[in-house]
Amino acid sequence: MVDGPRGRHSAVVYDRTGGPEVLRMIDKPLREPGPGEVRVRIHRSGVNPTDWKARQGGPQSVPLSAPQTPNQDGSGVVDAVGEGVDRAVLGRRVWVWEAAHAREEGTAQEYAIVPARHVVDLADTASFDLGASLGVPFLTAHRCLTVAEDGPRRLGPGTMQSRVVLVAGGAGAVGNAAIQLARWSDATVIATVSSPAKANLAAAAGADHVIDYTAEDVRREVRKIAPAGVNHVAEVAAAENAALDASLLAPLGSVAVYADNGGDQLTLPIRTGMTVNARWQFVLVYTMPARAKAEAVEDVTAAVIDEAVGVGEDAGLPVRHFSLADTARAHEAVQNSITGKVIIDVDESTHDGER
Repeated sequence: MVDGPRGRHSAVVYDRTGGPEVLRMIDKPLREPGPGEVRVRIHRSGVNPTDWKARQGGPQSVPLSAPQTPNQDGSGVVDAVGEGVDRAVLGRRVWVWEAAHAREEGTAQEYAIVPARHVVDLADTASFDLGASLGVPFLTAHRCLTVAEDGPRRLGPGTMQSRVVLVAGGAGAVGNAAIQLARWSDATVIATVSSPAKANLAAAAGADHVIDYTAEDVRREVRKIAPAGVNHVAEVAAAENAALDASLLAPLGSVAVYADNGGDQLTLPIRTGMTVNARWQFVLVYTMPARAKAEAVEDVTAAVIDEAVGVGEDAGLPVRHFSLADTARAHEAVQNSITGKVIIDVDESTHDGER
């Protein structure tokens, strides 16, 4: 078992909701994992919009009866196990998902206590940066791609062959994950973006076609590519794009709404949706069906093993690194919609690209 100095370690916490200024670094006792739990020495902590929304007091926040450590996603090495957990996991490199949902133990700390089912082996070929980027974005993207009536429930090579995926906001973290997973599954991928720079990122992620919606007619361009319509839409701004999405769906097509960018109310054209038997699916990773979430974890892990997904410029998602002491700045960057993946280097002795 590995202990921090004097049995204590550094953690970022907040004990009241609010802006980034409520985050502070403390020194706290190193706790032992309980039954069904593991302790992970965190190397990287990933920051997602859900993290700052919870910190601010949004619907994913927990009652603050004790100091809360933020951030759901992370990666590191298992260094202690609780009762009922196979000791063979000790020393394994892992990625962590949903560390802080309805719990006080997020990944913005040197050691996190996590339910054993929320840690997954991280392939030796994958960086800790990638491991900390998988949870919220990739599980959300997986769900977005697997809710069509006649579509696959699992992803992998060949599962989406002959299907067309439209990813709105292809330069965002979930959009990037959707492009990579759809490409891995042999779909034709169309992404929409708002600038030439973001177009380059979506193309790097693997999109077959990229449309700048500020300069091109999306409906016309998509119909050129997919005259019969698109089978899946991963939608970040449904309030703005509902009519467009409805007009582009193929029979039995689906629109998976995972964010409320641009507004939280939408209007749907009923007859258009009826004609193609469209499905509109709202997606929140925390309340996904348990089976869908378990299958998503398995498929994302398989994609990592296949080296089919990545993070960084080459994968269309630049990494923005912050130190643990700068967690407030990291949250602020995500809140301000910085392009790229924000990662906190909890263990700064392991550098980008190290395995």
